[in-house]
Amino acid sequence: MYNLEISSLFDLEKTCAAGLFADRRYPWEVLGDIKGFILQLGETLDPEKFDHPAADIWIAKDAKVAPTACLNGPLIVDEGAELRHCCFVRGAAIVGKGAVVGNSVELKNCVLFDGVQVPHFNYVGDSILGYKAHMGAGSVTSNVKSDKRDIVIHAGEGIPTGRRKIGAMLGDRAEIGCNSVLNPGTVVGRDCIVYPTSCVRGVILERHIYKDEHHIVLREE
Repeated sequence: MYNLEISSLFDLEKTCAAGLFADRRYPWEVLGDIKGFILQLGETLDPEKFDHPAADIWIAKDAKVAPTACLNGPLIVDEGAELRHCCFVRGAAIVGKGAVVGNSVELKNCVLFDGVQVPHFNYVGDSILGYKAHMGAGSVTSNVKSDKRDIVIHAGEGIPTGRRKIGAMLGDRAEIGCNSVLNPGTVVGRDCIVYPTSCVRGVILERHIYKDEHHIVLREE
């Protein structure tokens, strides 16, 4: 049975963006509000803990930011996060506490919960990554269909979204294997594992292992 509601995917105590999800049912419903939310939240952040290097950028004083990182706002980088060599933030991004954005990683219109790792050659666009979700090297979120039509979440009969751009919703502790492609509107449940080089479409239920589209099995441990 599909349960794609926010509470079934994410622990909202593990992000500074909890208010973004208030009064919403599905996580993709917040994608159009990320930019404005960052601008509002940023103004409330403690200046003793956050630097404010630009009108729409807030970076925790203890965050590690490589000098080669390219940062565009609106952007919040929370405490203990690390932005490594040549990462590129296009804007409208929240990087959670202790999260890692690695070399040559691009972020655009997304929320990374605390402890998220996107450490090598990843693209994360129009996506929500839950607590301690991890994307292996080269794995990406594809956020626009080839025919440019609105995205439908493929869960049973399908859930229309009215949005042309949706990447992936990764539940807490989801593990995405190297060089995998998450097609537009993919939802990966909590504690799931996706095998390397997978091409994923639709919904993977909580605590399952995705080997390929014909072999999706429940985790035994």
